Amino acid sequence: MTGTTGHGSQPQRLSHGILLAAVVALGGCATANYGRPGAFADRRGDEIVVCGRLVHTGAPVVLWFDPGGYDAYRAECRFIADQEKPTKPVSDSLIRYDTFRRNLPDALKTQIRERGWTLRELQEHVDQFVIHYDVCVTSRKCFQVLHDLRGLSVHFMLDLDGTIYQTLDLKERAWHAGEANDRSVGIEIANIGAYPDTETLNQWYRPDARGRLLVTFPPDFGPTGIRTPHFVARPARNDLVSGEIHGRRLYQYDFTDAQYESLIRLTATLCRVLPKIRPDCPRTPDGRVRWDVLTPEERAQFSGLLGHYHITTSKVDPGPAFDWERVLRGARQRLKAWW
Repeated sequence: MTGTTGHGSQPQRLSHGILLAAVVALGGCATANYGRPGAFADRRGDEIVVCGRLVHTGAPVVLWFDPGGYDAYRAECRFIADQEKPTKPVSDSLIRYDTFRRNLPDALKTQIRERGWTLRELQEHVDQFVIHYDVCVTSRKCFQVLHDLRGLSVHFMLDLDGTIYQTLDLKERAWHAGEANDRSVGIEIANIGAYPDTETLNQWYRPDARGRLLVTFPPDFGPTGIRTPHFVARPARNDLVSGEIHGRRLYQYDFTDAQYESLIRLTATLCRVLPKIRPDCPRTPDGRVRWDVLTPEERAQFSGLLGHYHITTSKVDPGPAFDWERVLRGARQRLKAWW
């Protein structure tokens, strides 16, 4: 079972045991604990990987080298047999990420090329967390579309049941948000998305006998990949949510409570381990969440959580149903408790 460092132009393999020896708990540094030679180290299952170190989140996490994980370092397609390049490649390379974040000083590029990123260096250069919805409904389908079909990547995927999948070490520059990639970590949250009418939504949601909405899958959807047995996905709010993004009226059903809980824990963890990511989002002068795109100058000055729609007018995710205040309030509470 292997992970990857990705320091050079081609992925380098990092053994599971070596990576596990680099475990860090939040608020502490890596400690040498070699244990008995040949023994396997245990994992709690809530860790993300940052510069080769494991950092606890308190949420369920599946890493790219875990059984059932989604590996964005792999060159070949995951779901398309005997195919390497994606169906719609964005470059001629088989690699779907970058080792270097652009606009780095030449001296730092040389150091990173020789020995990889340090945590301190990453902390200086990453200050944004970009939130997407995947329009795929499940993380399994999201990886198939993002990796195999489009030739793109994202650091995290968040499934309906709250399972977080990490596909790349955070030191890598994933391809998920255009110009924001150089400064950001990205996450795709499982949700069918927001639309100007309810036609698509009616195909994916239906009420049960008590009138509570649940997510449904068409007969030809195939395996969902949801890890929690018999999980029933319900929007956190039963009512349809509407709102305007870029001046367009959109309709969307909310994300699940399990997704919000995991996202809160992940957000707090990122704000702690990458402290330039502030637990806040773009706001109007009177303190309300902004629902429009930032100017290049505003985006250059902003540090914190962004929606994809804050970066470009061609996107509206994570949509009007995304509860920014719930996530930010929860993350701040966890950060305060840790301190």
